[in-house]
Amino acid sequence: QVQLVESGGGLVQAGDSLRLSCAASGRTFGNYLMGWFRQAPGKEREFVAAIRGSGGTTYYADAVKGRFTISRDNAKNTVYLQMISLKPEDMAVYYCAARYDYTGSVDSQRSYAYWGQGTQVTVSS
Repeated sequence: QVQLVESGGGLVQAGDSLRLSCAASGRTFGNYLMGWFRQAPGKEREFVAAIRGSGGTTYYADAVKGRFTISRDNAKNTVYLQMISLKPEDMAVYYCAARYDYTGSVDSQRSYAYWGQGTQVTVSS
């Protein structure tokens, strides 16, 4: 069982930066693929970014490439999402997710077994 707790959300202006954190329980954090998803009001939850257990490979949705950076600190059982140049369309509840790291699609929500409660990111224009 893995428990995930997100933090770092808040209200920012367009163009600002924000860093989200997700703290995970458990002693085998490095064995898990970690992902970030987001859900805007009235929209389906969508993939944002993912990072392999070793931290060596990262994946991004086209909408955030070049602006968001996912990273992890396996010693701290924490994954981060650094967001720069935020846009109003980035406003959403951001969720951290985890699954055991195996070869396969990283952007499918159904493949993730564990989810955090979400943290709100609000971007004003």
